[in-house]
Amino acid sequence: MKIALGCDHGGLDLKNKIIEFLKSEGHEIIDEGTYTYESCDYPIYARKAALDVAEGRADRGIVVCSTGIGVSIVANKVKGIRCALVTDVTSARLTREHNNTNVLALGQKNVSFERGLEIVKIWIDTPFSNAERHIRRINMIED
Repeated sequence: MKIALGCDHGGLDLKNKIIEFLKSEGHEIIDEGTYTYESCDYPIYARKAALDVAEGRADRGIVVCSTGIGVSIVANKVKGIRCALVTDVTSARLTREHNNTNVLALGQKNVSFERGLEIVKIWIDTPFSNAERHIRRINMIED
């Protein structure tokens, strides 16, 4: 799977851990930055990763900042993106099964590296249920 990632300076360490993990799992990565701890504007990087997904350059995206809130808002402004801010493994699974999310948002201050990687693994590995009620609801969101 090809996965686009974007973060600001507050999410850089977690993004880098996620990239290392995803590569070890055999995934292809598009790293949209940032690449340093210099203060930067999260909308730039979250939008790049979300556009990669929306425009078909990536299958899914992951965006990270300090809390995950800002990057999730930005990603959800991109047409065709369904981004969820996740802090636990149950939500990671359900947001894929029920909402067919294509972008995951994480907050580096809200999850440990271990928990963040666990969330990523579950989110990547969980398929959409294809249940009629979930398809109907996703269509309502898209409309």
